[in-house]
Amino acid sequence: MTGKSDGPVVMLAHGFGCDQNMWRLVVPALAERFRVVLFDHVGAGKSDPSAWQAERYSELDGYADDVLRICRELDLRQVVFVGHSVSAMIGVLAAIREPERFAKLVLLTPSPCYVDDDGYRGGFSKADIDELLESLESNYLGWSAAMAPVIMGNPDRPELGEELTNSFCRTDPAMARVFARTTFLSDSRADLAKVTVPTLVIECASDVIAPREVGAFVHAQIPGSQLVTLDAVGHCPQLSAPEITTRAIASFAGASR
Repeated sequence: MTGKSDGPVVMLAHGFGCDQNMWRLVVPALAERFRVVLFDHVGAGKSDPSAWQAERYSELDGYADDVLRICRELDLRQVVFVGHSVSAMIGVLAAIREPERFAKLVLLTPSPCYVDDDGYRGGFSKADIDELLESLESNYLGWSAAMAPVIMGNPDRPELGEELTNSFCRTDPAMARVFARTTFLSDSRADLAKVTVPTLVIECASDVIAPREVGAFVHAQIPGSQLVTLDAVGHCPQLSAPEITTRAIASFAGASR
């Protein structure tokens, strides 16, 4: 935990293949106004590998339970939870289970379902996802080198894709395979309407992983939510556009309910 000791609590949760280091460009500005809680999901970053259980983390509920456990152990209340990518849905599940813990949710480039369905565009066909997972499981390092720049976007800034590639490659492949299946095969669409805490949906103007239709869907399904579209490209605006990402988070987190 870092930042202003008496400020509102902002918890930052990273996405698949990442760790808390992905937030480093937004933390300094947030820490001026908020208490910032950072952590690594089990199986990522510097988390304890002995805590990993494939069965537990084959569902998003396992990760949501960890978020709630952190809140209990640190006695955190009125938390502003900021979840990136798959962690957006992890935050949704946690807030449904214990809404009294959370003041607000910020869903950064969220996707409740990556697979296209009747009347719903997730961005990928079932065949696309099957191929993606097959490639990941057969050659994780090769998949990481190929996919990370696509996820990051911003081909004119190759250093961003390289950073995400390196983050993927630091993740244990066996654990990454399980988390990948959990991420890309999950379907949390029915959970969105159950959210009762104020919610901000942040999307990017161009994002091949979570296209604009997804942001609109999440916004429409969560009662009273707000939608902000960043003038940014890619799925990781906390790295590619940290200033405007920070402003969007801080403005919503600091606003009165």
